[in-house]
Amino acid sequence: MPPQLQNGLNLSAKVVQGSLDSLPQAVREFLENNAELCQPDHIHICDGSEEENGRLLGQMEEEGILRRLKKYDNCWLALTDPRDVARIESKTVIVTQEQRDTVPIPKTGLSQLGRWMSEEDFEKAFNARFPGCMKGRTMYVIPFSMGPLGSPLSKIGIELTDSPYVVASMRIMTRMGTPVLEAVGDGEFVKCLHSVGCPLPLQSHLRAINPENGFFGVAPGTSVKTNPNAIKTIQKNTIFTNVAETSDGGVYWEGIDEPLASGVTITSWKNKEWSSEDGEPCAHPNSRFCTPASQCPIIDAAWESPEGVPIEGIIFGGRRPAGVPLVYEALSWQHGVFVGAAMRSEATAAAEHKGKIIMHDPFAMRPFFGYNFGKYLAHWLSMAQHPAAKLPKIFHVNWFRKDKEGKFLWPGFGENSRVLEWMFNRIDGKASTKLTPIGYIPKEDALNLKGLGHINMMELFSISKEFWEKEVEDIEKYLEDQVNADLPCEIEREILALKQRISQM
Repeated sequence: MPPQLQNGLNLSAKVVQGSLDSLPQAVREFLENNAELCQPDHIHICDGSEEENGRLLGQMEEEGILRRLKKYDNCWLALTDPRDVARIESKTVIVTQEQRDTVPIPKTGLSQLGRWMSEEDFEKAFNARFPGCMKGRTMYVIPFSMGPLGSPLSKIGIELTDSPYVVASMRIMTRMGTPVLEAVGDGEFVKCLHSVGCPLPLQSHLRAINPENGFFGVAPGTSVKTNPNAIKTIQKNTIFTNVAETSDGGVYWEGIDEPLASGVTITSWKNKEWSSEDGEPCAHPNSRFCTPASQCPIIDAAWESPEGVPIEGIIFGGRRPAGVPLVYEALSWQHGVFVGAAMRSEATAAAEHKGKIIMHDPFAMRPFFGYNFGKYLAHWLSMAQHPAAKLPKIFHVNWFRKDKEGKFLWPGFGENSRVLEWMFNRIDGKASTKLTPIGYIPKEDALNLKGLGHINMMELFSISKEFWEKEVEDIEKYLEDQVNADLPCEIEREILALKQRISQM
């Protein structure tokens, strides 16, 4: 046994409920041996109480494992992988020295009366699956009795699992809790070990890396006021494209908000002397900077982690001058994928389109899909089939909504962090929302507007039935035309559901 588990105090440090000293010696040895094998982060010795059960149910509700059924008293709904069944007979085995001790040997084919596995094969399978299987998780110690506690006909067991769902189910299906531990004493008990087999952090469709090593950003509008960290990042090792040049060897563009020193002149991106009276911008509207990400003063320490970082939220954004609110949260994973597929945005200088037309821009990736977009959608939708996955929340943002005079309703730039704060709070289950036909929007006073002055929140979050009837009509036509037979049925259902919700406005 390694030192960290030989020392009872170190193992005790992992215990978040209960006490190792309360366990009968045989139970403690069973726990210690399997904690060494499975390597959980925490150990929870179940007492079977109402209070414990309430906490576990609340935890699973917060994590999206269970949904409360409000129509009934303390009833819950769990949804699993569509392939999930009560049991898989081919994977249910009994291990004995000889096959005929357990299963008759049929004349031909495999036995339909059970599955046998040799002790040697079981040992190999066990050693391949269980080491480290509970990393990042909590090991629950479940004392249970099959039958009334104290009956000579009942059997007592100790189950070790990393699933709170199993704990809640065992509390219903068995006599479970502290009284069972007291009944074990020095007697025998059935040893049970179970794991969901997904050590955390999960290695799969749930972590992300940044494939780029640098930032490729639009220069106009970038200033110490709007994006101070970008300005700090581009001070060295940077390539600027189509910006203006100052006579003292610097760069310049519209919105840089840096006063020029006396006598300093500007050469425009067209390589001509420039002044503000020229009537045209000194920098191209889509002028850029290309700069190493490592120079950003606030870059996360894990930005180059080979394992990636956990994804807790996904943000889609479109440039929409009208109709689309500042931020909304998707109603479900499937709805969120539809939100990505339905993205539309006003054309900018980065596109070849002339004029400020509204383009269909699915996932803000339309020019960059490397394979069939229908298959791309199916790929995203398939992530919901992983029962152990805690899927990220999906949000849509629109910083560019304007009022009737053509002025932006939201200040944007650094103030967008206020919207990000609401998203973080949503992920943590704190921020309040209001249900609308297109998704959840922040409830009144849910956004921190301190110090912003007057913000017309009603107009910023207004949802027009007329606008959205036309919007969903255009989206449906585009997807049916462009994706055609490859459009997943889940997306078709989301279109119909949105139509219905809008019709009821």
